[in-house]
Amino acid sequence: MYKNKSIISWAFYDWANSVFATVVIAGFFPVVFKSYWASSLSDSENTFWLGMGNASASLIVVFLAPFLGVIGDRLKLRKPLLLGFMILGVVSTGMFYIAHQGDWIFALCLYVIATVGFMSANVFYDALLVPVCADAQIDKVSGFGYGMGYLGGGITLALCVVFSQQPELLGYSHAIDVVLLCFIMVAIWWLVFSLPLAFWTQDIYQKNPVNNENITLQTFKLFKTVFSNRQTRLFLIAYWIYIDGVDTIIRMAVDYGMALGFDTGELIQALLITQFVGFPAAILYGYIGNRVGVKNALMAGIGVYAAITWLGYTMSTATDFYVLAVLIGLVQGGVQAMSRSYFARMIPQGQTAEYFGIYNMLGKSAAIIGPVMMGGVALITENHRYSILSVLLLFIVGAIVLSRVKPPTS
Repeated sequence: MYKNKSIISWAFYDWANSVFATVVIAGFFPVVFKSYWASSLSDSENTFWLGMGNASASLIVVFLAPFLGVIGDRLKLRKPLLLGFMILGVVSTGMFYIAHQGDWIFALCLYVIATVGFMSANVFYDALLVPVCADAQIDKVSGFGYGMGYLGGGITLALCVVFSQQPELLGYSHAIDVVLLCFIMVAIWWLVFSLPLAFWTQDIYQKNPVNNENITLQTFKLFKTVFSNRQTRLFLIAYWIYIDGVDTIIRMAVDYGMALGFDTGELIQALLITQFVGFPAAILYGYIGNRVGVKNALMAGIGVYAAITWLGYTMSTATDFYVLAVLIGLVQGGVQAMSRSYFARMIPQGQTAEYFGIYNMLGKSAAIIGPVMMGGVALITENHRYSILSVLLLFIVGAIVLSRVKPPTS
């Protein structure tokens, strides 16, 4: 299966862009934001503004994604748009290096722009899953992509951790100088390993009828078509709810651990555990989903996430955090990969970017609610444990709605 050059080069984009998700979103940005760029703010204010930054980026993608999907399919621009948004993310990430201490507004703006580039490119990356592989391969290939992402992100994060703990290896005396340099390393990694997709991933377009309607009208008609199908509608609602919990934990876990008083080194080690557990787990999840059914695999993963949220509320030691890291690594990539392959089976031929535009719109609109909810609960109650407990509701409701969806056929 993985001998196909188009599939391997497609999966390498996950290897490329996951360094942003791992090193920046989940790893060093929350740490540097709290301890360097926004060190003058209180812990609650830090959590609030980090949540608002994540929510703002998601809100922008919510409005852009459906229109981008229509443009990508109708104008046959899926790969060019993917690469364009990738470059936007790469440049913005590299510019973190020039943000000085106290420049938290500038750093947060760069973060929003880079995150928009990252998430918008993923609209088209997800859409390319359908043309690069056969229907019977979708679960395995989707899992393979996420597995590659976990490995690439884990390797890069490990290098950044080593360099930040021993800055003298790069000729620096302060860790913060190396961490800022790591943002440039992330940008270069993202750019270089996107090249296989640019050169070797083949995008096959179906012949669509000539449509002279403007993009806005086409987008509104697309919404009507997608949501008129009951099964597609139910799945997207379920996805919108449960993926909110997944994304919120990804984005806010380090900030939550810091608020509970855990050492930064312990938090980064936990993140590394998640990455390296996630590499084989995501690939294995693709095979499990193919064997037991995508819906069953998804329901199991959501159930584990509900348990993770409760354990996060009760944890008190670094060992507890490491256990959570293992559990998250076992299911995070699987839930994401199976959601993508589940939805891919619902898409009519020739409309992959359009449908994945709506899929990503709902996923990112969900990511508005979770971070704001966590930040708001922390700000109001001044108790971060209540903020993580609020996420449990998303997994419970998401699973209830998903249970009403009929499994897709291959």
